[in-house]
Amino acid sequence: MNIYRFEFKKYIKSNFIWTISIIIVLFFFMALFPTYSQEAEQMEKLISQFPETFAKAFGLSDMNMSTIMGYYGFAFSYILLIGAIFAMRLGLDIISKESRDKTSDFLLVKPLKRVDILSPKILAALTHILIMNILFFAFALIAVEAFKKAEYNFTDFTLLTLSFLFVQLFLFALGILIGTIVNKLKSVLPVTLGVVFGFYVLYLFNQTIDDEIYSYLSPFGFFERGYITEHSAYSIPHLITSIVITIIFIIASYVIYKKKDIPSV
Repeated sequence: MNIYRFEFKKYIKSNFIWTISIIIVLFFFMALFPTYSQEAEQMEKLISQFPETFAKAFGLSDMNMSTIMGYYGFAFSYILLIGAIFAMRLGLDIISKESRDKTSDFLLVKPLKRVDILSPKILAALTHILIMNILFFAFALIAVEAFKKAEYNFTDFTLLTLSFLFVQLFLFALGILIGTIVNKLKSVLPVTLGVVFGFYVLYLFNQTIDDEIYSYLSPFGFFERGYITEHSAYSIPHLITSIVITIIFIIASYVIYKKKDIPSV
């Protein structure tokens, strides 16, 4: 419990800054909707002049952005990218910082099993992710309600917004796994940005070719906003894939961490 409290307190400031930043970006996007909706016809004509591959890649071809949900879906894709970076960075940092700060020996000489060290770390990080998601859902709902001009499908909104959590959990678990594998990680940011943007490029690539097989290569493709708004549901195969891989990442992290040779100071 002491480890949990220590890790939770350590990331309070970071979580606060990231959450506030996401909320600010959200309201910046949504505040533009009234203006955009007034010029929707002209904007649609402009978008139609874009190359088809460009429009597909950035989600401009399959969403009616003159509606509040269509516009929110467009804004959400970029906000999700920020949340993904936060989750991946958190997973990497909470595991690798002992090796980086040369405090591994101090922690591991305590009369605790490896699992009793890793579990509270993961729980502390998951608490921060959950707090971020609760606040994001609440403020996203406020924003949509504030700027809507017509009624919208609340189920679609809920499913789309909750996908924020699923993608974060996937990348957080991957960050944990990488953190347990790599002994000395000097900086988590380059790895975080490389992995997240790599997945995002794969997602954009799949948008251009529209091949379902490639949609399984990126967590951003597991919860496609076009599918959600069309079916008012998640794609079950993609949802199961996301959950199973996330669990595998966590289990593998425990296995590796229990056997890992911790470098000496």
